[in-house]
Amino acid sequence: MTELAIRAQKLSKHFGKVIAVEGVDLEIPSGQIYGFLGPNGSGKTTIIRMLCGLLTPSGGDVRVLGLEIPAQAESLRRKIGYMTQKFSLYDDLTVQENMQFMGRIHGLSRSVARARIEELLERYALASMRDRFAGAMSGGQRQRLALAVATLHSPTLLFLDEPTSAVDPENRRDFWEKLFDLSDAGTTILVSTHYMDEAERCHHLAILETGRLCNQGTPQELLAQLHDRVVEIAGSNLRQIKERALRLPQVQSAAQQGLHLRVLLQRGTQDPTNYLREQLADKNIILTHTQPSLEDVFVASTAGRDKQ
Repeated sequence: MTELAIRAQKLSKHFGKVIAVEGVDLEIPSGQIYGFLGPNGSGKTTIIRMLCGLLTPSGGDVRVLGLEIPAQAESLRRKIGYMTQKFSLYDDLTVQENMQFMGRIHGLSRSVARARIEELLERYALASMRDRFAGAMSGGQRQRLALAVATLHSPTLLFLDEPTSAVDPENRRDFWEKLFDLSDAGTTILVSTHYMDEAERCHHLAILETGRLCNQGTPQELLAQLHDRVVEIAGSNLRQIKERALRLPQVQSAAQQGLHLRVLLQRGTQDPTNYLREQLADKNIILTHTQPSLEDVFVASTAGRDKQ
């Protein structure tokens, strides 16, 4: 059995009468990339902060890297890296100065810090801008600097809270390649995102909505749950077809993508394509069974009638 980096049982956080997180169970394997997928307000950041020991849970049991949290949070901090959604380094310090300062914060000796900084400057293509002020860097450059700083002390576990929200698709792709390098070297990574394409890159995935865990598994396992439940419709008057489809009792969602309408059927629907063909009774449309996407999984998991 794979060793667990994180185990949480009935994890909850209440802010007065507001329930931010409620009854979340997690088992996150060591050395893998585990993703939290959910919209703003779904509890992703709150869960990460509780797992880091920065926020005290209202209830539940948490063990991270074998340590009881929050009781042993101070011991945990030496083993983790944390990259926040908002760039949190110093704009009026250079790249190298930011890294040197954080090296002292992490307690690295001068010689160790110097060697580690040189290694990371090369790894994250920052060597040529070591003397550039952080405030003068582009979004992608700042992102690479933030990742370099978060991994400066070689953490065993890395928390990334929506790390690519302010960068372009090319920089996002390159950033994920760096994450796979870290994972391949044995680092456990927990990353939150609201991008479906990023979620699909994770080894395991948890889908969150309004502080509750709706579904979890590998992307392949989650996609397999929707086998034969997604139908594409091509033809004219797709907006009208969508409205008619949404009135059918077996239709869970319908959304247009380009020149097609994508329809998700309820679990247990017999022969979804034929069902829609009979119910819509429109000779001007073409219906085709298609493979599900993670967006379909997200809708099925959070729409209320299909939660696990």
